[in-house]
Amino acid sequence: MSTKVGIISDTHGLMRPEALEILKTCDYVLHAGDFTEEKILDQIRFMGRLYAVRGNCDGYWARGLAEKLRFRIEDLEFLMVHNRNHAGSAAGEADVIVSGHTHRYSEEMIDGRLWLNPGSCGWPRFPGEVSMAVMEITGQKYRITRIMF
Repeated sequence: MSTKVGIISDTHGLMRPEALEILKTCDYVLHAGDFTEEKILDQIRFMGRLYAVRGNCDGYWARGLAEKLRFRIEDLEFLMVHNRNHAGSAAGEADVIVSGHTHRYSEEMIDGRLWLNPGSCGWPRFPGEVSMAVMEITGQKYRITRIMF
């Protein structure tokens, strides 16, 4: 049986109902920052196990959120930051680095490590898609599905 992880970022005050429906089916929810409003965090707090970091647009209310967060799901080590450029030496032995900030979906393998940006799940910054990712993990193996709205 696999573990299902919903991965979002850059909601900027908008939690799309269709994204919420997907997140409700997940065991874990990851938010890579830029909630902009605490009400967005409140909407997903109760869903699965939540990991969230503070983004550059998150105000004083988000001071309790880490800027870098390391955690493990199944046999994978994760590092989550809002801006990929801030991972730096904290990347350590992480198998997966999740970031946001650019509002653009990307999935890259670099030196055996997955760099994943789920894109913007709120407002698109540039003309383009609104997206999120769902990762299904079994041990150290995973499958990623990009979901576009």
